[in-house]
Amino acid sequence: MENIKQFKKTVAARFVLALAAMILILFLPAGTLRFWEAWVYLAILFTLVAGVVIFFLKKDPETLIRRMRLKEKEKVQKKIILYGDLLFIVAFILIGFDRRWSWSSVPVLAVIAADIVVVIGYGIFVRVLWENRYLSRTVEVEKSQTVITTGPYAVVRHPMYAGVLLLYLATPLALGSYWALIPFTLMSAMVFPARIRNEEEVLLRELDGYGEYMKKIRFRMIPGIW
Repeated sequence: MENIKQFKKTVAARFVLALAAMILILFLPAGTLRFWEAWVYLAILFTLVAGVVIFFLKKDPETLIRRMRLKEKEKVQKKIILYGDLLFIVAFILIGFDRRWSWSSVPVLAVIAADIVVVIGYGIFVRVLWENRYLSRTVEVEKSQTVITTGPYAVVRHPMYAGVLLLYLATPLALGSYWALIPFTLMSAMVFPARIRNEEEVLLRELDGYGEYMKKIRFRMIPGIW
């Protein structure tokens, strides 16, 4: 019980820090708080995150504990994550400057549509998290872990990345920036394939039955394409 209480405090602290960091990284470069796209985006995203966190804290805290792990063991993954984090920061700073100097003029309907795609992308991520309780932020295989072949995993081998891809590509438009599509697209094209390839090497090596699963489900992330 005491450990759960401490974990809840850690979760709450990370939530507040993440929200504060996002506010700073968007609004400082923008030079104004009059940035409605950012307020709507943050409200949507962090409401979703808060709801999911509360749900899993009540129903399955172990899944949330796995998602909170940050210490990556795979050296290749450490490099991939570093490059991805740098591009992520650059992208959001660029969005702020785009707002400051009005480089982009994204129609309101396009912003709203992008916000809807953000919700869909996050929804896919949550669906995957519910289906696969072993889904950790780090690449690792637990002793009791088995191959998941149901739900989204019956369509592609890495459905979580499919959901995150939708979220990432919709984010620039949701925040009113065409220019930020460049770093977000680069991040998606570089990070996801590299991370998935290394992840599959680990799964083939350490998870029984994964090779057979790969033969059955051909596509990694995007049905009919890759």
